[in-house]
Amino acid sequence: MTILCVRFQLPPMYEAALPRLLGLLEEFTPVVEALPPDGALADLRGAERYFGRDAVELASVIRVRALALYGVDCVIGAGPSPMPARMALRDARPGLTRAVSEGAVAEFLAGKPVAALPGVGTATARTLCEYGLDTLGRVAAAPLSTLQRLVGARTGRELHEKANGVDRGRVVPNGVSRSLAADRPFDRDELDPDRHRRALLSATEELGARLRAVDKVCRSLTLTVRYADRSATTRSRTLKEPTAHSAALTRAAYDMYEALGLQRARVRSIALRAEGLASAEQACHQLTFDPVDEKVRRIEEVADRARAKFGPRAVMPGSLAA
Repeated sequence: MTILCVRFQLPPMYEAALPRLLGLLEEFTPVVEALPPDGALADLRGAERYFGRDAVELASVIRVRALALYGVDCVIGAGPSPMPARMALRDARPGLTRAVSEGAVAEFLAGKPVAALPGVGTATARTLCEYGLDTLGRVAAAPLSTLQRLVGARTGRELHEKANGVDRGRVVPNGVSRSLAADRPFDRDELDPDRHRRALLSATEELGARLRAVDKVCRSLTLTVRYADRSATTRSRTLKEPTAHSAALTRAAYDMYEALGLQRARVRSIALRAEGLASAEQACHQLTFDPVDEKVRRIEEVADRARAKFGPRAVMPGSLAA
């Protein structure tokens, strides 16, 4: 086991602490990949040799330091590669590291539902379940050619490999500075889909305004939905073109939300993150000749000028929807 997947139990709206917590991990290894809004992957291959401790022992030290220095507890999954470490995290509990050894990956995966595998969306899981491939053990035992006929050549091969414990992923060091986040916690666990969408609308308008204020565009959006039982679902989507246009961000956010297929889910908070930030001057915009789109963009410009003159609350998120 050389990879840790760490999720810090940050209070709502306390994401600003994440860079400091990433710095804590970097005291053990420079190979740290941020997983905003509250997690990270850490490759401890060199740290195990340097400190003379295995990954589980180092995880205990990380947990104690996070509590002592920042008052933040964490849950940790450990595995031989990123994918099993991520999945082990779902079984972890505060104070206990869920570890999956290299020889036990296939057995660990066998009983998991196919939808639990990172990268498997709702549509793919539904297709596989229709043919009785509802667990990763059954997917691993299925012929590669069968999977490729069901979900496509590339997806079928990746799915077959991952279900058999073969993970070609690696930890890619990055930072959180190339992203912006907006979190919308609810006062109580919220079941109403309309209120979920209003929270998404508010978050995308905030992100759009913040991106335009710093002359940035984003290449992708990540949606995180947290539930009453403290579990969470995260989905990412690459945008058709880099943008800071609130309407385009809203469409992408709505599409990701609808793809989750939530049915009376008790949602505690919804968070959106704009990732892959780049300079707006270097971005291209496909002209649509749509008068409605052009009108919305002109309204955005007016709202941005109002915010710049009178402050960020001059135009509240969600007010442009009217």
